[in-house]
Amino acid sequence: MFFIGIDIGTSAVKGIVMNETGEILRTVSRDYPLYLFGDGCSEQSPEDWWEMTACALRELTAEYKDIAAVSFSGQMHGLVALDGNGKVLRRAILWNDQRTVAECAYLNDTVGREVLLENAANIALTGFTLPKILWVKNNEPALFGQIKMVMLPKDYIAYRLTGVAATDYSDASGTLLLDVKKQDWSDKMLEIAGLERSQVPKLFKSYESVGTVTAVAAKETGLPETTKVIIGGGDQAVGAIGTGTVEEGTCSVSLGTSGVLFVAMDEFAVDTSPAAIHAFCHATGRYHMMGVTLAAAGSNKWWMGKVLKTDDYKKEEKEITALGQNKVYYLPYLSGERTPHNDPAARGAFVGMSMTTTRAEMTQAMLEGVAFSLRDVLTRIRALGKTVKTARIIGGGANSPLWCQIVADVLNVQVQKIHSGEGPALGAAILAMVGAGTFPTVEDACAKIIKTTETFTPSPQTAAAYDKHYAVFTGLYEALKDSFQKISAI
Repeated sequence: MFFIGIDIGTSAVKGIVMNETGEILRTVSRDYPLYLFGDGCSEQSPEDWWEMTACALRELTAEYKDIAAVSFSGQMHGLVALDGNGKVLRRAILWNDQRTVAECAYLNDTVGREVLLENAANIALTGFTLPKILWVKNNEPALFGQIKMVMLPKDYIAYRLTGVAATDYSDASGTLLLDVKKQDWSDKMLEIAGLERSQVPKLFKSYESVGTVTAVAAKETGLPETTKVIIGGGDQAVGAIGTGTVEEGTCSVSLGTSGVLFVAMDEFAVDTSPAAIHAFCHATGRYHMMGVTLAAAGSNKWWMGKVLKTDDYKKEEKEITALGQNKVYYLPYLSGERTPHNDPAARGAFVGMSMTTTRAEMTQAMLEGVAFSLRDVLTRIRALGKTVKTARIIGGGANSPLWCQIVADVLNVQVQKIHSGEGPALGAAILAMVGAGTFPTVEDACAKIIKTTETFTPSPQTAAAYDKHYAVFTGLYEALKDSFQKISAI
């Protein structure tokens, strides 16, 4: 038997096939368009997700026929709106869309943070789904009136495969509609959204089956009709499973387009500070906390491609040798910032340049600035009493040994790479195996499948130097905050 993991990302769908021992046999990827327009608007077509997912599945099933189960990782928060016939009403508004500033202000200030924390364990951020629902309600009222079901990106693919409207607790945590502690839809939050329970999917654990593949979907994808469809989870929770971050206090760092620091927890906890650390359900069935910096590898791509006009990342890093000694600072707020500032108006900035500043120092500052932003998250999680000594690192940025070492030194934790860079797709395949009964628990599967390959140990001297630089970094946002607001108003 074989198992498929599908990752519905922001730029592409990725699919992998694994055998019963956890060996990855085949990987495919298919791109789809991203529509960026206006002041921070970001959308995609769910039909593009489905078309490219079906294409990837046909390629995988052409070689591997006996597919026992398929599961998913998906970009979180995106609003998919369906009518009564299950047809998509508009392009999905994505996680990195910034148009919902007014809706977030209404939720946080008028409804009130206390109400949100009590009923959804999180405050409102522009990325979350509820503000998007309210934006559609306020700006597209006729379309809002046609909505019979709202779902998340990966759930639309599961729906096309099974005909079942389903989601999981980890992904639902990012909607601001879920009572995370009780693991159920919040009647209070649904009332605020103007939705009935009939308009939100049925909730499942990430490793549970929601059904099997329909005859129509089998023809489109090549999957057998007997294939179990395991609902999967949000990309961060499933990516954490793909690194083995499943036990209390274990940590993962993702250096993807956005950067995420994720800590697994056995018991529910909520952050009541303004820092906006997310309290979500984990794909294991328990809980986690996480924070997000919106432009991690995205900063690297922007700096290398748009500014330096190069794709030779290794060459640009070659001259960086003096870690902890750079006096140039970079704020990675190219798309605004989520954790801990919750400020869509924040923007990227280099600070501290002089007549002797070099290209390499600017590149180093960019890498360090992302790491400092991740430390913002870890600092808040540690303040809540969580102990983190080791982090598993994934994402495109993890391909840089230099960046991995910088993260280890800035966070002052041991950073480990694992045997596979597939992250979310690997986690999804593991969930498929658990859902099919190959392993009794997610923890069991991770213990058998996940292997570490390389470790980056922080240097005490460099970590101490970065402590001083981090103290400077944390003051820069406050110093520039008013200027960011003025820029956004021009």
